[in-house]
Amino acid sequence: MGTPDFAVESLKALVEAGKEIVGVVTMPDKPAGRGHKIQFSPVKEYALSTGLRLLQPENLKSPDFLEELRSLRADLQIVVAFRMLPEAVWSMPRLGTFNLHASLLPQYRGAAPINWAVINGEHETGVTTFFLKHEIDTGNIIMQEKTPIADDDTAGSLHDRLMLLGSRLVLRTVNMIESGNVITTPQPQAEVKPAPKIFKETCRMDFSRTCGELRNFVRGLAPYPAAWTEWEDSDGNSLIMKIFEVTCEPCHHDCQHGTHKTDGKSYLKIAVRDGYIHLTDIQMAGKRRMKTEELLRGRKFDTLHILQ
Repeated sequence: MGTPDFAVESLKALVEAGKEIVGVVTMPDKPAGRGHKIQFSPVKEYALSTGLRLLQPENLKSPDFLEELRSLRADLQIVVAFRMLPEAVWSMPRLGTFNLHASLLPQYRGAAPINWAVINGEHETGVTTFFLKHEIDTGNIIMQEKTPIADDDTAGSLHDRLMLLGSRLVLRTVNMIESGNVITTPQPQAEVKPAPKIFKETCRMDFSRTCGELRNFVRGLAPYPAAWTEWEDSDGNSLIMKIFEVTCEPCHHDCQHGTHKTDGKSYLKIAVRDGYIHLTDIQMAGKRRMKTEELLRGRKFDTLHILQ
């Protein structure tokens, strides 16, 4: 059971290992883009390419879906980046249902563990497999695998690394369950850092924070959904800018947070609590992503100020 690319890698690992996949459950098709063209989920694309049986329920509690799921007679269900399951679904297989989560549980329970680990400046994260129970992301741990977070990692690079690490952990977990030697561990009682869903307003830059905090914030949202800020020109026009990369210039200054400085050719920097952050990779609304030097060749920033 899964939807995005992150889930495809685990499904692929199971298929290539010769496991019997009796069914794949993914989200219903939905229109996307300006043309509202129907778009298949990455998991559906892979399932169709390999001839796997596909289920796309609108309602996970629907009697018709539950009957179809029951008819598959699955021994085990595996969840990777999918929706919250009702008990009627996760309790169905004789060997249970386990989930792959992109953090070292109990830390970063929630919808966006990869983003928040980078935003919070963590130096280590990983993947966890655990059996589902009523409370989300709280079930007994089956296996974990750690990986360092490098100083230049973004949410995107970490996502790709955890996707591969997770696919291998899923296969190892299935092999352990299959052997009948699975041993689980209750999640430790600890002060837990959450990983709530990220919304547009979550991604707005707050220039009253420090250089390091803002650099981590940008890395943790790159390349998607991306940090952003709002500018206003001398005519009162509001301009949205996405920010994909920054560098830090720690120093003392007397500028108001959010004040920008530029030489009009090579740099655009913003005053923050303990110095400046240099915007190096940005995208104006309606334009393509580009390096700051390229943007400055076509646009002047001497009359803009940041709205906070």
